[in-house]
Amino acid sequence: MPSIQPRNSIFEQLDTYGHKKIVFCNDPDTSLKGIIAIHDTTLGPAMGGTRMWNYKNEQDALEDVLRLSKAMTYKCAIAGLNMGGGYSVIMGDSRQDKTEALMRKFGRFIKNLNGEFVTSEDVGTNPRDMEYIRMETEHVTGIPESLGGSGDPAPVAAKGVFMGMKAAIKELYGNDNVAGRSVIVQGIGHVGENLVKLLRDENAKVYVSDINDDRVRQVSKKYGAEAVSNNSIFDLSADIYAPCAMGATINTQTIAKLKCGIIAGSANNQLQNETEHGKMLVEKGILFAPDYVINAGGIISGYSELMGYNKKRALQLTENIYEATRNVLKLSKAENISTIDAANKIAEKRISDIKKVKSTY
Repeated sequence: MPSIQPRNSIFEQLDTYGHKKIVFCNDPDTSLKGIIAIHDTTLGPAMGGTRMWNYKNEQDALEDVLRLSKAMTYKCAIAGLNMGGGYSVIMGDSRQDKTEALMRKFGRFIKNLNGEFVTSEDVGTNPRDMEYIRMETEHVTGIPESLGGSGDPAPVAAKGVFMGMKAAIKELYGNDNVAGRSVIVQGIGHVGENLVKLLRDENAKVYVSDINDDRVRQVSKKYGAEAVSNNSIFDLSADIYAPCAMGATINTQTIAKLKCGIIAGSANNQLQNETEHGKMLVEKGILFAPDYVINAGGIISGYSELMGYNKKRALQLTENIYEATRNVLKLSKAENISTIDAANKIAEKRISDIKKVKSTY
């Protein structure tokens, strides 16, 4: 799955990276400025989160939604779900600009896609926001459990990352024991905090870092983790680096500084450039558990809700991330390719196979 670079023409971007559709959502009355990107619907309706972020400009928002939506296609494919890939972003500060009217208006835009796109929460949105969207369209997951939904997908997402991390530990060290391992968790939002809990429950040594100092103090005290300045995390030596905030934290500069054996976290699009930085990690001897493979727990939770939510079943599907990760790492080793290339190869094969099935209708 090649990294997406900014281009002058939006249609050129669509052609180059295989996107099916982009919808720009603009509503002056609610101050809504959003983008919905639908990448591929071979396996089923496009599914992906709604992210609200204070982007610098429209081009940054467009690039983010294109990368996120393409990753969702691969994520659903490798997780064995019958869903395609899409994503949406809303431009703005979620702490100040988000309103009921804005979220409900966005729900109307989703409704107008007639089921082609199903959304869920992401950075800057929560189950309450999904409830507002649900007032306008049925094509949303992650609504509160009290209303029959799956609620916050963070615990399931964290479980998936934890299983993927254990698979990487097994590959590198011969067993999947987390106890005694040192882990840097960068970004302690909903998923990051749940991951910290799972790690500490298994007696791992955990360092926590976040742009929000209050969160760092709160989480470190609650779970017995060690607080680390966001500016100094790459100075630490640890067994595992777990990026759980925004993407592109693995780049030429940070790879040169990294002192870890494994990268396994929940953030999307962790590699700034998949080809270049995937190869650099191989050369440095760092085992990368591909993000869209191990962070699929959130989308599995949403998919389970669409199928008739059963928490036990969602957790069972999430535990399969262990074997999915093992398969990627085995293929990487067997063919001497980067782990991200191996993951892409497996995902693309499933999409290609299902295209053959659908061509018979």
